[in-house]
Amino acid sequence: MIQNISNKVILTDCDGVLLDWEYAFTSWMNRHGYVESEFHSNEYDIGKRYGLEDIEKSKLVRMFNESAAIRKLPPLRDAIKYVKKLHEEHGYIFHAITSLSTDQYACHLRTKNLRELFGDTAFEKYIYLDTGADKDDALEPYRDTGCYWVEDKPKNVDLGCSLGLRGILIAHDYNTSYTKPDTIPVIQPIDTPAVRVQNWKEIYGMIIS
Repeated sequence: MIQNISNKVILTDCDGVLLDWEYAFTSWMNRHGYVESEFHSNEYDIGKRYGLEDIEKSKLVRMFNESAAIRKLPPLRDAIKYVKKLHEEHGYIFHAITSLSTDQYACHLRTKNLRELFGDTAFEKYIYLDTGADKDDALEPYRDTGCYWVEDKPKNVDLGCSLGLRGILIAHDYNTSYTKPDTIPVIQPIDTPAVRVQNWKEIYGMIIS
């Protein structure tokens, strides 16, 4: 466990939370001749969306995540405005935990992208995991700190809640059915499930209220 962590640290995923990874990936896939299935367009699983086998799906996601395109991902919704307000007006700092890649070049591009959008000082720490990796080990040091943990994937937000974090789930079509933590073997009982929100304005209101 991290000792004496500030109560103004916010843990956050990047793709689908701070950055519009889906928009950029869809554009990239279209340029490479892939088209989403109209029957699975709301699926989280990229393989189901495009009718791909697991091996090809993983290869394409890794190719995109380690490409130059990752340098210019657009912000998700109102993320810039409210991340900056939390940091500049209220002193909050962010630790990014992302399963982008451990490729050095990709990590460098992601860091530049975040700094360009959110400023040089909002993010105190960047934790890079392999493409699609679980976040158990990355979150374990924050166990019982009560930090806010912002995610878009129910499995990951539930993991944080089970470790004593305050989970916030950013709404997407693929997580509309989220109602309670039931997607993982809990590490400890989850007393308070994550709150599902539409945007960073709602997150700002929760934290500052």
